[in-house]
Amino acid sequence: MATTTATLNISSSDLTGDTLALSTTTNLNKAGTVTGLDQTTGVSRKIVGTATAGVELFAATGYADEKAHKVYVKNLSTTATEYLTLHVGTSEVGRLYAGDWTFLPWSATGSNNIDVDTSADNMTVEYMLIYQS
Repeated sequence: MATTTATLNISSSDLTGDTLALSTTTNLNKAGTVTGLDQTTGVSRKIVGTATAGVELFAATGYADEKAHKVYVKNLSTTATEYLTLHVGTSEVGRLYAGDWTFLPWSATGSNNIDVDTSADNMTVEYMLIYQS
Protein backbone atom coordinates (compact mmCIF):
# COMPACT_ATOMS: atom_id res chain seq x y z
CA MET A 1 0.00 0.00 0.00
CA ALA A 2 1.35 3.41 -0.96
CA THR A 3 1.80 6.10 1.66
CA THR A 4 2.10 9.67 0.44
CA THR A 5 2.33 12.48 2.97
CA ALA A 6 1.78 16.14 2.11
CA THR A 7 3.19 18.83 4.40
CA LEU A 8 2.62 22.58 4.18
CA ASN A 9 4.64 25.12 6.18
CA ILE A 10 3.85 28.84 6.13
CA SER A 11 6.01 31.26 8.09
CA SER A 12 6.51 35.00 8.26
CA SER A 13 8.16 37.33 10.74
CA ASP A 14 6.30 40.44 9.59
CA LEU A 15 2.93 39.52 8.02
CA THR A 16 1.01 39.91 11.28
CA GLY A 17 1.77 41.56 14.61
CA ASP A 18 3.20 38.26 15.81
CA THR A 19 5.48 35.75 14.14
CA LEU A 20 3.42 33.47 11.91
CA ALA A 21 4.25 29.76 11.88
CA LEU A 22 1.67 27.36 10.46
CA SER A 23 2.35 23.73 9.71
CA THR A 24 0.02 20.91 8.74
CA THR A 25 0.56 17.37 7.49
CA THR A 26 -1.80 14.78 6.05
CA ASN A 27 -1.64 11.39 4.40
CA LEU A 28 -3.19 11.35 0.94
CA ASN A 29 -5.83 8.62 1.07
CA LYS A 30 -8.38 7.19 -1.31
CA ALA A 31 -11.90 8.59 -0.95
CA GLY A 32 -13.61 7.45 2.26
CA THR A 33 -10.75 5.15 3.35
CA VAL A 34 -7.43 5.12 5.18
CA THR A 35 -5.79 3.44 2.18
CA GLY A 36 -3.15 5.59 0.52
CA LEU A 37 -3.46 6.96 -3.01
CA ASP A 38 -1.35 4.71 -5.21
CA GLN A 39 -1.41 6.22 -8.72
CA THR A 40 0.48 9.19 -10.17
CA THR A 41 1.14 10.72 -13.54
CA GLY A 42 4.65 11.57 -12.37
CA VAL A 43 5.99 15.10 -12.43
CA SER A 44 5.86 16.58 -15.94
CA ARG A 45 6.86 19.86 -17.51
CA LYS A 46 5.28 21.54 -20.48
CA ILE A 47 6.85 24.48 -22.33
CA VAL A 48 4.20 26.67 -23.94
CA GLY A 49 5.81 28.34 -26.95
CA THR A 50 3.41 31.25 -27.39
CA ALA A 51 1.13 32.95 -24.88
CA THR A 52 -2.08 30.99 -25.19
CA ALA A 53 -5.31 30.00 -23.49
CA GLY A 54 -6.59 26.53 -22.68
CA VAL A 55 -3.41 24.47 -22.39
CA GLU A 56 -4.79 21.18 -21.08
CA LEU A 57 -2.90 19.49 -18.25
CA PHE A 58 -5.49 16.84 -17.28
CA ALA A 59 -8.69 15.73 -19.05
CA ALA A 60 -11.47 14.75 -16.65
CA THR A 61 -12.53 11.88 -18.93
CA GLY A 62 -9.24 10.10 -18.20
CA TYR A 63 -9.89 9.70 -14.46
CA ALA A 64 -12.57 8.23 -12.19
CA ASP A 65 -15.38 10.54 -11.05
CA GLU A 66 -15.63 11.81 -7.48
CA LYS A 67 -12.43 10.33 -6.12
CA ALA A 68 -9.64 11.79 -3.96
CA HIS A 69 -7.46 13.16 -6.77
CA LYS A 70 -4.80 15.76 -5.87
CA VAL A 71 -3.30 18.19 -8.40
CA TYR A 72 0.05 20.00 -8.17
CA VAL A 73 0.81 22.89 -10.57
CA LYS A 74 3.81 25.26 -10.52
CA ASN A 75 4.83 28.24 -12.66
CA LEU A 76 8.57 27.81 -13.26
CA SER A 77 9.03 31.33 -14.67
CA THR A 78 11.54 33.61 -12.95
CA THR A 79 10.06 36.78 -14.49
CA ALA A 80 7.85 38.40 -11.81
CA THR A 81 5.20 39.64 -14.26
CA GLU A 82 4.63 36.27 -15.96
CA TYR A 83 1.70 34.21 -14.71
CA LEU A 84 -0.37 31.12 -15.40
CA THR A 85 -4.13 31.32 -14.98
CA LEU A 86 -5.43 28.02 -13.62
CA HIS A 87 -8.87 26.74 -14.66
CA VAL A 88 -10.95 23.80 -13.51
CA GLY A 89 -13.61 23.34 -16.14
CA THR A 90 -15.03 26.79 -16.89
CA SER A 91 -14.07 28.20 -13.47
CA GLU A 92 -10.97 30.31 -13.02
CA VAL A 93 -9.17 29.22 -9.86
CA GLY A 94 -6.55 31.99 -9.88
CA ARG A 95 -3.16 33.12 -11.09
CA LEU A 96 0.21 31.58 -10.33
CA TYR A 97 2.97 34.18 -10.72
CA ALA A 98 6.67 33.35 -11.13
CA GLY A 99 7.61 30.56 -8.71
CA ASP A 100 4.05 30.18 -7.35
CA TRP A 101 2.52 26.73 -6.98
CA THR A 102 -0.70 25.15 -5.83
CA PHE A 103 -1.82 21.80 -4.50
CA LEU A 104 -5.55 21.16 -4.63
CA PRO A 105 -8.21 18.46 -4.64
CA TRP A 106 -9.88 17.70 -7.98
CA SER A 107 -13.16 16.11 -8.90
CA ALA A 108 -12.72 14.67 -12.39
CA THR A 109 -16.39 14.93 -13.27
CA GLY A 110 -17.97 16.04 -16.52
CA SER A 111 -15.81 18.62 -18.25
CA ASN A 112 -13.77 19.62 -15.18
CA ASN A 113 -10.51 19.54 -17.14
CA ILE A 114 -7.44 21.19 -15.60
CA ASP A 115 -6.18 23.89 -17.99
CA VAL A 116 -3.81 26.85 -17.80
CA ASP A 117 -3.51 30.07 -19.76
CA THR A 118 -0.03 31.58 -20.12
CA SER A 119 0.67 35.31 -20.06
CA ALA A 120 3.91 35.18 -22.07
CA ASP A 121 5.80 33.13 -24.63
CA ASN A 122 8.03 30.19 -23.68
CA MET A 123 6.61 29.65 -20.19
CA THR A 124 7.17 26.34 -18.43
CA VAL A 125 4.52 24.73 -16.24
CA GLU A 126 5.32 21.83 -13.92
CA TYR A 127 2.45 19.54 -12.93
CA MET A 128 1.51 16.21 -11.38
CA LEU A 129 -1.62 14.30 -10.47
CA ILE A 130 -1.84 11.87 -7.55
CA TYR A 131 -5.04 9.92 -8.03
CA GLN A 132 -7.09 6.80 -7.51
CA SER A 133 -8.47 4.66 -10.29
